[in-house]
Amino acid sequence: MRTGAFVLAAVALAAQASILFESLTRGGGIHVSLSSSVSLIGLQLAIIGTLAAVDADLRGFAAGLMVLAAPTALATQTGAVEVTGTGLTWQLQTHVFTAMFAYGLLAAGAILAIYALVQDRRLRAAKLSSVNLLFAPLEKTERVLYGVASAGIAVLAMSMALGITFVENLFAQHLVHKTVLSLIALLIFGILLAGRHFAGWRGKRAIYLYLGGFLTLFLAYFGSRYILEVILQRSWG
Repeated sequence: MRTGAFVLAAVALAAQASILFESLTRGGGIHVSLSSSVSLIGLQLAIIGTLAAVDADLRGFAAGLMVLAAPTALATQTGAVEVTGTGLTWQLQTHVFTAMFAYGLLAAGAILAIYALVQDRRLRAAKLSSVNLLFAPLEKTERVLYGVASAGIAVLAMSMALGITFVENLFAQHLVHKTVLSLIALLIFGILLAGRHFAGWRGKRAIYLYLGGFLTLFLAYFGSRYILEVILQRSWG
């Protein structure tokens, strides 16, 4: 039964990945829109959820990720404003894809941070019910959170290095605010990881700091893209 469920999940993930890849690369180059970005993040949530389900303690978290990821599969086919990147160099294409991948990982981390926050509050309130079965031990939840966060931050740092190196004339392309906010988010995440490594930060303080970094990154990416693409009807590329 369990093997069959994983097989079905793998088939569904492969189908969504194939449709999304075709949407992103049709006609040569890359075609990135807000809807396809959301769909890619949802695909990553589903992949992380499927992998997390291998651990019995994380199946509650995995189920939550899958529920959130399911609606995003529909975003691939929506008629959102599209940004065509056929003229982008391979370096900038790599920057775009790594940035989207980093946002997906950090989004999964944000969901896990909220999950850990709810879990921490329930433990402090000594709420004992069958709902507790949905939660992994808090220590394991935090360990997974920092693992996902570390991977996402590493990919984000690489993406930003590529962007700063290869994007020409940031002022003309209206990308300064996006770059500044992304750097602030990276700094917040860096402080969080340093605090975890050197001072053993954990609990609500670390969770709130992570969520603050993710909110800043969310504004940098989706806020700037919404204004640029939907309101100003302009491409960043």
